[in-house]
Amino acid sequence: MEWPVDVALARSLTQLPTGPWAYEIKVDGHRTVLWRTEDSVRLQSRTGRDVTALWMDLALAAMSLPPGVVLDGEAVVYVADDDGTARISFAAAQSRALSRPRRARELADRHPATYVAFDILAHPAAGFPDLRPRPYTERRRILLDILADVGPPIVPVWSTTDRDEALLWYEALEGTGVEGIVAKPLRSAYKTGRSWAKIRHADTVDAAVVGFTGAARHPKALAVRLPDGRVVLSQRLTTVLASAIAPRLVPQAGRAVAEAGDSYTPAGGGIVVEVVAGTTRHGVVTVVRLR
Repeated sequence: MEWPVDVALARSLTQLPTGPWAYEIKVDGHRTVLWRTEDSVRLQSRTGRDVTALWMDLALAAMSLPPGVVLDGEAVVYVADDDGTARISFAAAQSRALSRPRRARELADRHPATYVAFDILAHPAAGFPDLRPRPYTERRRILLDILADVGPPIVPVWSTTDRDEALLWYEALEGTGVEGIVAKPLRSAYKTGRSWAKIRHADTVDAAVVGFTGAARHPKALAVRLPDGRVVLSQRLTTVLASAIAPRLVPQAGRAVAEAGDSYTPAGGGIVVEVVAGTTRHGVVTVVRLR
């Protein structure tokens, strides 16, 4: 298996499918493929970037995995509320993912990460240099066997074949950092593209950045082109997102106008962001993360 690997994705549904499916909680973090090489660990983002330096606490923990193992999962960060309850914080994971390595180490000292593994792609020591063609049930069994000897902070995702139990998770865990439920056919191979299904409390879409407001070095909001072709302005960017996006903006001459009549500075750079889709009917979107 060659680096980087293309990951499987999920299509959005309004309700969970029925039949021979497995249902897993969808945690709110950063998609990460974990590669245990012969002598070290590498971490890959969904888009194929090497993000090892940003998640070194996970890389060190993954040294206990057998060489050659490749896992697919989510890097998450737990943060305690005022009442002491630990919840998954996407903001904390985003801060880590968009920081520089030195800052990432400081953040890791304050809030160590957890790796929630939901699939295994390779396990050469057990005779599986590529597990992707194997059915989900077999991959799940091998994943649990491996992680039983590892333990936190590398843990398996919650999974059930009981649809009613999955719906109970969906309702009860809202607000804890669980975004929704991902459904996977029990007999399915690991395939790139949207071969899984998901329901989410707030759905998101990928959008192309076509401009910005404010200064290029400190953008206030982004003009994004939605999948239906509309160009709308986002809500104000967080400081972390603005700092990460600014170096990639390529301002262009002139001014342009969004659907609602707001003007912005056109920009190139091929930037793609994930936005909350629940607000798009109002002509305003919230940028969640940089792709």
